[in-house]
Amino acid sequence: MKREPFRHVRTISYATLLLFYFEAHAQSLQDQTAQENIATLRQELNNRIKELDALKRKLAEEEAQFQQLSKALDSRMLDATRGTGQPGAGAPATAGLAQNAADSSGGPPNAADAAATAGATAGAASANTINMAQNAGGDQPAQPVGQAPIPDTAPPAVAPIFDQPGVLTPRNKFVLEPSFQFGYSSSDRVALVGYTIIPALLIGLIDVREIKSTVLTAGLAARYGITNRMEIEVRVPYVYSTNDTVSREIFTGSAQDNVFNSNGHGLGDVEMTLRYQLNEGGPDKFYYIGWLRFKTATGKSPFDVVTDCVTRCVGNTTGTGLPLEQPTGTGFYAIQPGLTWLFPSDPVVFFGNFSYLHSFGRSDLSLHILDGETDFVGRVQPGDIWGFNVGMGLALNEKASFSIGYDQSIVLPTKQNGTTVPGSVRVVLGTLLVGYSYRLSPKTTLNFSLGAGLTRDTPDLTLTFRMPIQF
Repeated sequence: MKREPFRHVRTISYATLLLFYFEAHAQSLQDQTAQENIATLRQELNNRIKELDALKRKLAEEEAQFQQLSKALDSRMLDATRGTGQPGAGAPATAGLAQNAADSSGGPPNAADAAATAGATAGAASANTINMAQNAGGDQPAQPVGQAPIPDTAPPAVAPIFDQPGVLTPRNKFVLEPSFQFGYSSSDRVALVGYTIIPALLIGLIDVREIKSTVLTAGLAARYGITNRMEIEVRVPYVYSTNDTVSREIFTGSAQDNVFNSNGHGLGDVEMTLRYQLNEGGPDKFYYIGWLRFKTATGKSPFDVVTDCVTRCVGNTTGTGLPLEQPTGTGFYAIQPGLTWLFPSDPVVFFGNFSYLHSFGRSDLSLHILDGETDFVGRVQPGDIWGFNVGMGLALNEKASFSIGYDQSIVLPTKQNGTTVPGSVRVVLGTLLVGYSYRLSPKTTLNFSLGAGLTRDTPDLTLTFRMPIQF
């Protein structure tokens, strides 16, 4: 009976030890779980930090791409973009992404979400800018987000006033350009037939002629972009020409003026041109475009029409010596290399051309005379033509532009059978041109140019309408 208290105490001690053991074991389990949780949190934090760093790098890349794309958009793209009514296409997308990020989290986004939102915003802005460029010009390939954009190296668009355009057709694009040209010229010709005894006395006759010519040319040009820097063009003209000559027929003693009318119409000389952009150019840098034009002889030549003479045009004492029908072509094949240059300097674009035209001579030529007779001419070599022009273009607004320029050609004398034709001299043709261009749609433009002759041999007035349509 006296040992029972000790047994009770021993029982309590065992229970206490078991309790302490279980508490210690539970504590160790809690510590282990806590350490595992901490390790997991640390790993997750490290992953978040890595994701944040990746997003920051992504954002920096997108910012760099956006800056490159902004610099690559030249004045032609920017003008076309403003014309489509999308000047702020990137802003709504940016605001919408930021708002969506805030709404989805129910409050201000954390650092990782903010970085992701910023990266998406930059990407959306880049994509929007690319889409704007595509909508504007319709000639730029889509650029995937995350890849370096292809810079646009095409020359800026200006109102065309010269025959050779400065902007090439994009790759795999087709441009159809109907055109209409009105030309008018008048000249006076005085021929003295006889000899003088003293400067005030003429023994012989005076042949006075007033010539007025009108030429209407309807043309259709087709251009195809082989690459972004090369295009080919074919132009088919249809010519209607009238000529009115007021004169007194020589050696007839007539004191009355007579009017001689003639006209002609038909297919003109078909032309083919190949153009290639030699360099990339850029703002405040020159663009160089080399081209080669080949002119056929598909039109009716001056040697195919009938001349108003009885026997010979040179020694004839009757007749006018004028063609009864106006030719629609030159009658000679020709080749013309040239170089076009453009220099954009905000807010204007300077441009010009240098060219040289060589016509291939023809042998065994004859004039067809009235009543079925012919007048043998022999070999004729037309004079070569050196040409140059210079101008400047200015954008008036998003759709309209204005150009002004000067065109000059120097025509060398014509040779017949190896010698210079009597009366054939070097001729200088100078024309002052102004042009206006208005974009009707992103793919259609209306161009108008006015030319005024500055020398006696140049047509007095030239009006040209063009409407290129891109497909």
